[in-house]
Amino acid sequence: MIDATLFTAEVVPLSIVDAFVEFLHPSELVGVLVDGLSKAAIYAMIAGGLTLIFGLMGVLNFAHGSLTMVGAYLGGAIMVLSVSSATGPMTRLAFFFVGIVVVFGALSAVGGALEISLIRRLYDRPPIAQILLTFGLTLIIDELMRIVLEFYDLQPRADWIAAWGTKPWFLSQRLSIGPVDVRGLALFEILMGVLTVGAIWAFLTRTRYGLFIRAGSEDSEMASALGIDVRRVFTVVFAMGTGVAGVAGMLLMWDTLWGASVPLGAETLLPAFVVVIIGGLGTFRGTVVAALLVGMVDAVMTWWFVNEIRFTGLPELTIFLILVIVLIVRPQGLYGVEGVGGH
Repeated sequence: MIDATLFTAEVVPLSIVDAFVEFLHPSELVGVLVDGLSKAAIYAMIAGGLTLIFGLMGVLNFAHGSLTMVGAYLGGAIMVLSVSSATGPMTRLAFFFVGIVVVFGALSAVGGALEISLIRRLYDRPPIAQILLTFGLTLIIDELMRIVLEFYDLQPRADWIAAWGTKPWFLSQRLSIGPVDVRGLALFEILMGVLTVGAIWAFLTRTRYGLFIRAGSEDSEMASALGIDVRRVFTVVFAMGTGVAGVAGMLLMWDTLWGASVPLGAETLLPAFVVVIIGGLGTFRGTVVAALLVGMVDAVMTWWFVNEIRFTGLPELTIFLILVIVLIVRPQGLYGVEGVGGH
């Protein structure tokens, strides 16, 4: 028998009004803002390397997510091997930053080797060849990682719980800032996102090599004619983009919403492409703005559809709705220009 009270006119409007009142409460708004910024920081870090590679080289690197996953496992292994139950919180944090340097160096070396040995051979071929190659790399990397994890019995399809346990205690708990309770890890993710975006921006705008990269992205033939070794710049950019993906993976290793697992590659690749396309293919500024837009919409929709209306799949759907709207209104993305990435 159906409960007739479910269809009365008063119940639903009152619950929505109550939800609006609760959402507009300052403590809830600040909490949603912090969650949105932390999501934006994660999206910007994941998509930043992808944008660097496409902006200069015109290569859509489908292996980007898998390399992020490798960074998560490598960073997790460093933390699990170096941290014990007696290790203090600040020492754990110090090991984390040492791990970031190691992960960035290792993934950059892998990226440079991939560019020299595989990607470089396909520059003169149609873009579909690069897409198929990087997609094939994704399958190979994922399966190799799955074999290694099964060999060491680390449960490849489950999140790596041991890596979560290496967090300092203040990143595992909710911190009270005045009347607002926020996740400690969310604040740390915002800090890491700002540092990563700032480092990439400083490299592109304040270094001689950044000047070469910007010149190569505008006109690689003219840059080559002016004496710039464009091939070497390509290698450096691909290595940097891969290194940034690894750093993002190491940060995700601590986040219980993501975690180190083989499916992490596919889970990170999709939002990275969405952010890059919304921002405009190859534009770093567009990627940062798009990450902020997607992160804030994701946080607001998550609050509504998880806390109040309880349709857990709809927050992800709204992200793709933004993508569709942007593609209809402005097909080249928010800051995109035609011809970027050609060489």
